[in-house]
Amino acid sequence: MELTTRGRYRVLGRPRDPDELLLVELDEESFDPTYVRTDGYEDRLGDEVAALRPGYVVEATLAWDDDGTPAFDALTVERQSRVEFVDDVTGLFEAARETWNEAVAAGDGMNSRVTRDTDGRANGALYVFAEQPGARDLFDEFRSGVLPLEPLVERVNEERGDDDPREVFVMRPVDGQFVVVYIVFEKGGMLANTVRETYDCPR
Repeated sequence: MELTTRGRYRVLGRPRDPDELLLVELDEESFDPTYVRTDGYEDRLGDEVAALRPGYVVEATLAWDDDGTPAFDALTVERQSRVEFVDDVTGLFEAARETWNEAVAAGDGMNSRVTRDTDGRANGALYVFAEQPGARDLFDEFRSGVLPLEPLVERVNEERGDDDPREVFVMRPVDGQFVVVYIVFEKGGMLANTVRETYDCPR
């Protein structure tokens, strides 16, 4: 008998293979990464799988074959948040550079701030983390789900008092010194669109 499991997941993208989607489990605090195949589907389910984008939160039933490879058996998109990973960034925005410089001055490996629009309204949560050459690749760990983004997103949701769709940008500047995680509060808003256009992220 084919084993099936059901749960809530965040789609992270295709870091390993174009025929696989990386999902991170949200029902448990472990945030376990799972790779699910994306080929071989038919009809409506095939269309639903093809329409998935990094950052989407889905409720899904996974069917596991004998060699332990999962495939989608049923799928519902719960929230159309977005996550983008951008490496070798040039012209990183000023707030990120300032936040990193503050961390360096204080001798800290991470720092954070809330960004605001021209009217003073909070529009994003910005985190910077020092890379560790020769020890760990934090950018790759975020992209592969080894280091979960979810606690940062949950913190924003708790502080905002909602779980609206967000846009999350994970960026590493070309000098490779640190990694930026920028959680933009409003999906599709002016700030999110500006970041997408500036760093050539797909819409």
